[in-house]
Amino acid sequence: MIYLIKNAHIYAPEDKGMNDVLVVNDKIAVMDKKLHIGLPGMEVIDAQGRRLVPGLIDQHVHVTGGGGEGGFATRVPEIRLSDCIKAGVTTVVGLLGTDSRTRSVENLVAKVKGLKAEGLSAWCLTGAYEYPSPTVTGSVSRDIIYIDEVLGVKIALSDHRSSNMSEEDMIRLASEARIAGLLSGKPGIVHIHTGRGRNKLRMIIDICKNTDIPASVFRPTHMREELMEDMVELARMGTYLDFTTGSKPDETADLMIRSMRRLPVHKMTMSSDSNGSMPIWNDAHEMVGMGVGSIATLPQAVRELYNKGVTLDKALSFCTSNVAKALNLYPQKGCISTGSDADLLLLSRQGDIDMVMARGQIMLKDGELLVKGIFENQ
Repeated sequence: MIYLIKNAHIYAPEDKGMNDVLVVNDKIAVMDKKLHIGLPGMEVIDAQGRRLVPGLIDQHVHVTGGGGEGGFATRVPEIRLSDCIKAGVTTVVGLLGTDSRTRSVENLVAKVKGLKAEGLSAWCLTGAYEYPSPTVTGSVSRDIIYIDEVLGVKIALSDHRSSNMSEEDMIRLASEARIAGLLSGKPGIVHIHTGRGRNKLRMIIDICKNTDIPASVFRPTHMREELMEDMVELARMGTYLDFTTGSKPDETADLMIRSMRRLPVHKMTMSSDSNGSMPIWNDAHEMVGMGVGSIATLPQAVRELYNKGVTLDKALSFCTSNVAKALNLYPQKGCISTGSDADLLLLSRQGDIDMVMARGQIMLKDGELLVKGIFENQ
């Protein structure tokens, strides 16, 4: 398909002003002012001054469902294609959590391949909370090198549900992921679920200080106020820090605004933790409540940031360009530029998502969902 999007105010995510965009198949072919093009079969979309922004990237999604800490009935369902589309998320990175017994990395890779077949861009991480890491091939490095969709490995730290790995274990895991990334041209990251344990992120800081492993290999998520001093120290070393929109995007926006006073903005990202369980624990580590992450909180957090005074380009960068750069996907993903993938959102003047285009396919138009997962209507 060929689309000419005219009269759009483009945030790429940088403010580019009024421009037209020509999409050919799955790529942005041209972006310029006042394009006058006539091609057979071309559809013209008049944006009428609305904002055209990159499709959102959610790098922490339990695509196969998370949970299970409260028994089998608390296993969260898999994410649906329509949930992603309605949230304006055109790229996802799937991962496992606490449960790597009733769910597997094989399940995860299969689900990611399915999302790709349905029209999204999708990758995943091998591993889970536990160590040694569960894999498909028998090793983290082989998973990263030989499975196209695998970008790195997931692990849990400072959490009563983790494997309480030693510093030497983490060094070996990070070294393995980094070498595999170099050999395969992937980021080779260690994505770290950061719990509320007393040691916080000190292990990672010590490793970065005392070894030659680059700090950029480590990608801690679930950043919180009590982690601020560790966050500042890691950011100085070059680590990306990921904030979770979870179920309270307004609180996440407030935390990010406070964090922006001390952290480099280009090293901050945010993700939803969608379809992951959010258990509430008491001081004895007994579960006293259960919530669930929603992918809809990612665009809600962008809007909250904007409404609280953060410029739109900066608010968007946390789940577009910053994430794409962190995952070595930029400028294929995370921006609006000639040659980039045609992952585009058209926002109304009120900030609602009017149109979603993923890899050149319109999946939502005028607020109406056009594409659903194969079994969503059954």
